Amino acid sequence: MNAALPHRADGDGRSRVSLAELIALRARVVRARMAALPSRAMRSGQQSSRLYGRGMDYAESRVYQPGDDVRRLDWRLTARSGRLHTKLFQEDREGSLLILLDTHPSMRFGTRLRFKSVQAARAAACAAWYAVRAGERVGVMAFGHADRLLRPQSGSHGALAVCGALADWDAQLSSGKVEPGKVEPLADALTRMGRLLHGASRVLLISDGFSCDARARQPLLDVTRRAAVGVLVVADALELALVPPGRYPLEHAGERNEVMLQSERQRRDFQRALGTGPAQLGALAQALGLRWRSIDTTADPLEAVAGLLGAARPAR
Repeated sequence: MNAALPHRADGDGRSRVSLAELIALRARVVRARMAALPSRAMRSGQQSSRLYGRGMDYAESRVYQPGDDVRRLDWRLTARSGRLHTKLFQEDREGSLLILLDTHPSMRFGTRLRFKSVQAARAAACAAWYAVRAGERVGVMAFGHADRLLRPQSGSHGALAVCGALADWDAQLSSGKVEPGKVEPLADALTRMGRLLHGASRVLLISDGFSCDARARQPLLDVTRRAAVGVLVVADALELALVPPGRYPLEHAGERNEVMLQSERQRRDFQRALGTGPAQLGALAQALGLRWRSIDTTADPLEAVAGLLGAARPAR
């Protein structure tokens, strides 16, 4: 992917991702006030993390885990305790953000301004530009209908690559060039991502929550032990609040129907059914003490992204 990306066929920014818009978001991020990173920031975006290696300062020892480098065994502590222990070392390295993007069919829905899938792509692009401005590498992993990984890259090239991947994946989903009915529970996506982190210091999950399953808690908790995790819940207005009484046209798979919602009970049941996903994901993030935000399809995603990637603020 290179600077020629904007010349490909572009989406409308409503039902399809607009690559030109994703790239243009760079100017807004550049003008935005940067908050301090939530870790011990070093110059040029350097952050501190625990990694194995030679010629680094010793940090601590812990019980040996499968996959640990046997050359790093702490023989003295092993002899004293009777259990294998591994030495951990401190290394300064460039920070890295991995965006985990939901591409399930539920994301291709919207009643206000744009689809959730388009809003999610805009948020991911803001995060990419924000990360590279902070001196971090950035990559993105899609789960759901699309099953792709773009490994973290540094500088503007990294953010441009993310924008290009977002537009490509959305175009393929729009054209139906994916396996129909493919579903990947959030638990499976998190487990897969856990094997691909490769030193990423931060993770941003962007989803509407409908893929959130009961098994997701443990793998999400496992990821938080290796990286700082933020969660952005993208929802439609109908999923967040009661609608006024009336007739509501809904279209799915080319078939158009009308839903009559008159009584408060009808509207509350409708909203509860539509809002299950966002509510589940928000509750999970809250229970694990993660930083999370919720936005609808009309919101400016930059503020929410900056709140999740910048200095710590109360979740809402």
